[in-house]
Amino acid sequence: MGLGVEDRIRMVKRAAKEIRPLMCVNLGIGIPTLVADFIPEEWNVMFHAENGILGAGRKPASGSEDENLCNAGGYPITLSKGGSYFDSATAFAIVRKQLLDMTILGGLEVSEQGDLANWIVPGKRVPGMGGAMDLAVNGKKLVVMMSHTDKQGKSKIVKKCGLPLTATQCVNLIITERAVIEVGEAGLILKETMDRYSVEDIVANTGCTLTIPPDIEKFQ
Repeated sequence: MGLGVEDRIRMVKRAAKEIRPLMCVNLGIGIPTLVADFIPEEWNVMFHAENGILGAGRKPASGSEDENLCNAGGYPITLSKGGSYFDSATAFAIVRKQLLDMTILGGLEVSEQGDLANWIVPGKRVPGMGGAMDLAVNGKKLVVMMSHTDKQGKSKIVKKCGLPLTATQCVNLIITERAVIEVGEAGLILKETMDRYSVEDIVANTGCTLTIPPDIEKFQ
């Protein structure tokens, strides 16, 4: 079963808390693109898209979409004040020069070492990993948003990824509908549980060992 709207919005709100004013941030396709809708405009955060935009804004109101203005996933966006367009070569130069403060991507699996697999969807044809490989290894901080388990109930946070990797040891923070987990030098650390989920539930549904500190917060 996929994520419900309530779970998605809770995850997006939590991911938005990682962003600070004036940051330059890339939002991957899918749920991460919704983060832009929860950042105050006065923060002047510059959202980067690898199809050649710096300053991607919120989702446009229905009926006011510009067919020529979209993010890397092809979804309509707006342009924030001060935003600019350029070619994809420049967009990737920004990534590879490590000028992004943060990248937020979707994921299929994350290992206890912070390895990321997010470009092959089992049973589906996909065109490739797109810009994920560059984004995963060149950002100053990588946040991964994904469901805690797959449709069969198996943990997507695992001791070792079974799917082809996008990049190794690149993830800093994992946000799911159940928990917020930090990737530390010695493994994964449970930092917060989402509303409705207990520490015991998180431990029972995670495919590797979690360090459990005494001061775990609850995110509403």
